[in-house]
Amino acid sequence: MKNSSKTKKVIFISGPTASGKTDLALYLNQNLPIDLISVDSSLVYKGLDIGSGKPSSAILKQVPHYLIDILEPNEIFSAGAFRTLALEKMHHILDQDRVPCLVGGSMMYFKSLLDGLNDAPGRDEVFRKNLVRRAQLEGVLALYQELLNIDAISGYKIHPNDYKRIERALEIIYLSGKTKSDFIQVQTKLQDFEVIHVALMPLFTAREVLHKNICLRFDKMLAQGFIQEVESLKLRGDLSLDLPSMRSVGYQQVWRYLDGEYDKEVMREKAIVATRQLAKHQLTWLRRWPNIAAFDFALPDLHQAVLIYLQAMLA
Repeated sequence: MKNSSKTKKVIFISGPTASGKTDLALYLNQNLPIDLISVDSSLVYKGLDIGSGKPSSAILKQVPHYLIDILEPNEIFSAGAFRTLALEKMHHILDQDRVPCLVGGSMMYFKSLLDGLNDAPGRDEVFRKNLVRRAQLEGVLALYQELLNIDAISGYKIHPNDYKRIERALEIIYLSGKTKSDFIQVQTKLQDFEVIHVALMPLFTAREVLHKNICLRFDKMLAQGFIQEVESLKLRGDLSLDLPSMRSVGYQQVWRYLDGEYDKEVMREKAIVATRQLAKHQLTWLRRWPNIAAFDFALPDLHQAVLIYLQAMLA
């Protein structure tokens, strides 16, 4: 089977956290001519291993994933950057006569890839008030340097003392996870590809089963040394809760626990609640998404069912 220039088929595997996306993708990789591209805002960061559910180093060596461990946790990754890199990897995989398979739960990344980037977001008064306080304490030049570190393309077009434009550029990043230059770039929809979108969802299975999986998954992370992982990240000295990497679900709660804001049991409960909220948000996205093939995440023969479906769609 070859991906001709006319078809350019690509597979999406999406779903809420703890629904089994990674295990499914690994199974499919053994049975289809696919290469995996991660669609996850936490897996891009080096050092975010246990709490992100990152595949083990042994698995990554056996089954390489693109867009995993590509940034330091003090860097910022935008939807626009994801789109650029994902398209580059997709074309590379197609050139090898294989099928790109994008796997993950970052729905905004999937959307940016499919539809291009939307208009920049509006104002956020709370963010602006906080930024004014930071400007008073740290100085406008410090905020300008922060902008340069995140979005040099926009930053170099702004005078270091032009607070209003610095404020707006940082506000866009805060609200959208994208840079101002991302929005300026002309983006087109994913028209050159035939997308086969598989979504894992609680169709017949009660959502409580997914919630139980989330609890079990977090407890397993704790047993594997998640708290020690976050402690090591804190000891770097260049990270804080202002960074997207440390605001990731789980990492933020463990960080606050290590800061003494609450005890271990409260931390666990807050992390689980935040993960459930994330899953709910992911499912809301998926239920509105057109042209998806939904499979119940707890289907006994899920892997085989998805394989048969994809074999037919790729034929």
